[in-house]
Amino acid sequence: MATKAIPEARDRLQSRTLVAVVMSMLLVAELSYMRVVWFSDGMPWKVLVVGLTFAAIVWGVRAATPWAAAVGALLCFAVMLGNMHFDRSLLRSGLSPLITLFGLTWSATRMGRTRKDAQGLGEPRTGRRAAQVVANLGMAGLISVGTLNFLLDRTGPQRGLIAFSGYAIPLLVLATLVEATADTVSSEIGQAFGGTPWLLTTLRRVPRGTDGAVTLVGTLAGVGAGAMVAGVGWWALMLHPSQAGVAFVAGTAGLFFDSLLGATVERRGWLGNDLVNFLSTAFAAGVALVLLLLLGSS
Repeated sequence: MATKAIPEARDRLQSRTLVAVVMSMLLVAELSYMRVVWFSDGMPWKVLVVGLTFAAIVWGVRAATPWAAAVGALLCFAVMLGNMHFDRSLLRSGLSPLITLFGLTWSATRMGRTRKDAQGLGEPRTGRRAAQVVANLGMAGLISVGTLNFLLDRTGPQRGLIAFSGYAIPLLVLATLVEATADTVSSEIGQAFGGTPWLLTTLRRVPRGTDGAVTLVGTLAGVGAGAMVAGVGWWALMLHPSQAGVAFVAGTAGLFFDSLLGATVERRGWLGNDLVNFLSTAFAAGVALVLLLLLGSS
């Protein structure tokens, strides 16, 4: 069993700060966003009910702690609210890729659980912590409710620095969900079935659980899971196939960026896993944005 390089106190401080900052920004953005929706489309109570129900299911199967499930409900609400057309089914929103993400990651976490537990690598029986939920879904929530409107303008060049059509926000959100799915699945499957991993920066074999370690089996499983989320998102968010392709490529790039951070700054004890995961979803969104610019989609 590999030990974490970062001191426990620093890791805990980083995780708590991440939750506090992201959730504060999200709550302010959600309140502002809901005020606009109230006057334009009516308050989408059904979205809130679905978010709470989804969180209750996640907690019920012990996939998250109660506090993590509550945080997940707010993030689910944000991702749904910011990526749906109110004249269509709730499944034609961020809900469908979120359900796919949960199903894939929950299944991967439980595969080979006895083996992972024996090595001290298994997920706690109480489920994921709030910081882990924010690390994986926080960026998707922030993008969904317009936290980046200072940069991205959905309607024209008079406000944001970059003007895109309405598909840009769902595409960036989908890229973060692809990365979060691919990262979790690759890690869980790799630890259970991947054999001895190797370090991305040195290509040398390292013990299981080493920060930044990868396996071929885990990587292929993660990329495949990310492709499934991209495919569901293509349908649910009503994207063009090429746009879903951009989200998939960006999310896959985020997967390898996560391993790179793990093998460098995380292995040196500078950053904890939660912050590395959050930065990797942000990187995926950034790659998607750059690809949109390069492809002339503005």
